[in-house]
Amino acid sequence: MTATTHVIDHPLVQHKLSVLRMKETSTSKFREILRETALLLGYEVTRDLRLTTTRIETPLQPMDTPVLDGKKLCFVSIMRAGEGLLEGMLDLVPSARVGHVGLYRDPETLEAVEYYFKMPSHLDEREVIVVDPMLATGHSAVAAITRLKQEGARHIRFVCLLAAPEGVAVLHETHPDVDIYTAAVDEGLNEKAYIVPGLGDAGDRIYGTK
Repeated sequence: MTATTHVIDHPLVQHKLSVLRMKETSTSKFREILRETALLLGYEVTRDLRLTTTRIETPLQPMDTPVLDGKKLCFVSIMRAGEGLLEGMLDLVPSARVGHVGLYRDPETLEAVEYYFKMPSHLDEREVIVVDPMLATGHSAVAAITRLKQEGARHIRFVCLLAAPEGVAVLHETHPDVDIYTAAVDEGLNEKAYIVPGLGDAGDRIYGTK
């Protein structure tokens, strides 16, 4: 199986991404726009979810109508920055189950180190959507997805706001069955492994910590 990178080029997504990139965008505005953008990205990543039919009563007559099939969707947030995308995703699918993976990047090796992991049950029966605003080196995404597969997850997609070609290559090479959904693939990484031109550190901009 060969994974695909889907770049969401909807005009609203691209406009909102431009606002997020601006250094003068305030913390409160950044959170607001990120949440709106996450909802739009969520619309695209859930476009082909499986459906079944059920019998209902409208005010006028019975009918067979489509509803989502199987166990409820699971969103997995890579902490801490993933929380910024998670909120918008839950606006779209409030009944979804939520998992969290806590990872930090070792400043020397740039490898992802896990400090927290909590998931809903029956991951093997759920569509799992992993969210993290930035796909830079790809190490955090790879670590999170590897752990999810160890816990039984079989149907996984990854959603980010921005990606670097280096991170895309690493994720596709390590997990060739996981599609990526993003608003843009930027030029690459700088010497500190930040995406350029990018938008800075997403976690710091969400929480005003820098």
